[in-house]
Amino acid sequence: MYESNYPKKRYENTLSFLQKHVNTSETILDLGVVNPFTHIMKKHGYRVKNTQGEDLDLDYSAVSSSDASVVTAFEIFEHMLAPFNVLKEIKASKLVASVPLKLWFASAYRSKTDPRDRHYHEFESWQFDWLLEKAGWNIIDSKKWTHPVNKIGVRPILRRFTPRYYIVYAERSTP
Repeated sequence: MYESNYPKKRYENTLSFLQKHVNTSETILDLGVVNPFTHIMKKHGYRVKNTQGEDLDLDYSAVSSSDASVVTAFEIFEHMLAPFNVLKEIKASKLVASVPLKLWFASAYRSKTDPRDRHYHEFESWQFDWLLEKAGWNIIDSKKWTHPVNKIGVRPILRRFTPRYYIVYAERSTP
């Protein structure tokens, strides 16, 4: 997927945020199949297990049976119809998750050839916060960043200063 278009800035920001909040001695369940960022986490000393590509809208077994202390979800929830359900099933006490933010000047992403590569949600930060809080998570820290592209036009100019990604560190609320 990223052979010719490696998202260097996103990966650097994500790794920096992860290192700020998660110790390498903790175990991680990463929602989504093994991907280039999985290898980056492992290279930096994290013990990571990924889900296997199951439809997390319907099958929570990998999440509910995991004994990992941290769950990570990088660019996953926007592909789900109902991320609330899997967020409620997480047993870990820590969550690090990122989502693409809704851009007022661009439509939601949709691959015409791969039905799994589509965004059902593109969040505003307050919507993602609300989703997490309603699912029982307390947001401890968050960060936004832009995703500039090297193209000419109005939208590329807007991408230079409009945040595109949002990442949060949250801990499970106590009942």
